[in-house]
Amino acid sequence: MAEISKIEWTDATWNPITGCTMVSAGCTNCYAMGLAATRLRHHPSREGLTRMTGSRAVWTGEVRLNEQWLDQPLRWKRGRMIFVCAHGDLFHENVPDEWIDRVFAVMALAPQHTFQVLTKRPERARAYLLANPGIRIRSQMPSIAGPLPVIEMDWPLPNVWLGTSIEDQATADGRIPDLLSAPAAVRFVSAEPLLGPVNLNNFKATPEGEKPHESDMFNALTGLAVYGPLTNFKIGQGPKLDWVIVGGESGPGARPMHPDWARSLRDHCQAAGVAFFFKQMSGARKADLQAIPDDLIIREMPYGQS
Repeated sequence: MAEISKIEWTDATWNPITGCTMVSAGCTNCYAMGLAATRLRHHPSREGLTRMTGSRAVWTGEVRLNEQWLDQPLRWKRGRMIFVCAHGDLFHENVPDEWIDRVFAVMALAPQHTFQVLTKRPERARAYLLANPGIRIRSQMPSIAGPLPVIEMDWPLPNVWLGTSIEDQATADGRIPDLLSAPAAVRFVSAEPLLGPVNLNNFKATPEGEKPHESDMFNALTGLAVYGPLTNFKIGQGPKLDWVIVGGESGPGARPMHPDWARSLRDHCQAAGVAFFFKQMSGARKADLQAIPDDLIIREMPYGQS
């Protein structure tokens, strides 16, 4: 947890839950997994969350609720952007709904902040958020203000952004549809590390209750969808992405990112009016990460956030 974060697209990190499981190629060089296995391996919030496999350490799948940090955002009076569970996944399959309830309770009680929830499991996020038409959170979590009351609010919370991590077209295809069908004030994608080209303009989409057809498609950047055979199609407007973050991998073993992959996403975002944030190039050395092409030095935030 850090009240001031070095991550360029946020202000602070908050880790009420730590621990995870590798689910795709983007997890291979996970910085949080590396820290849990080295510098933080004896910290109570990380101890035992990784294990050795051959010559490397990986997540065990165990997750941990860090009670001592749960009410931290309530202590921060100045509003800020907060990256939620930077060293875990709020919607990991081993995180009980009760823990998620408690995290959302804190976010609901801290409207001065903007919370950025990033997950590789948007299908679990969608299921959780659609379970009820509104929010009714019960929590007996001790805090500086005493036990939290029952909280009832309409969904979505205006200060909670929901995002999913992708690294290539396969993960984009698998995760973005679930993200778009989950209720959220702002929806975003973090394409970091970007390991291959990604097209956000063309996804398979079929209206509920209808048979799929090869010409069904939707655009994740505009929300426009075309359904059915081209001889008898209809167009609909649905939810869309509000923000796309792109970056290469850093640190030992960093895999390359071609700048044209980032340029393609930038061009599509600009054409659709979607905020684009380029974080860094790939490379194992600091000098490599500083070599950002001039045309990719773009750091836009959705809805005028800064």
